[in-house]
Amino acid sequence: MDENVIFDMVRQALWVSVSISAPLLAVALIAGVVIGLFQALTSVQEMTLTFVPKVALMLGVFWVSMSFMTATLGSFFQDQILPLVAGG
Repeated sequence: MDENVIFDMVRQALWVSVSISAPLLAVALIAGVVIGLFQALTSVQEMTLTFVPKVALMLGVFWVSMSFMTATLGSFFQDQILPLVAGG
């Protein structure tokens, strides 16, 4: 196996991991900013106010985007990894 093939596979694997994690990270960022603004405007400094809504939103987005994540990871494995393992 050539080192260019390995570098290309690592690049594609990193891109797949970024595309899979992007929805969760985007929701966590948006929820954190909104909750931070709410806390700054109301002067409420409660720790559970930041944690519970963010986790609930991330679980909801994970549940909704699970099929996208599975399809993306499955197609990457089937189209890229398996041919390399089989020697193609």
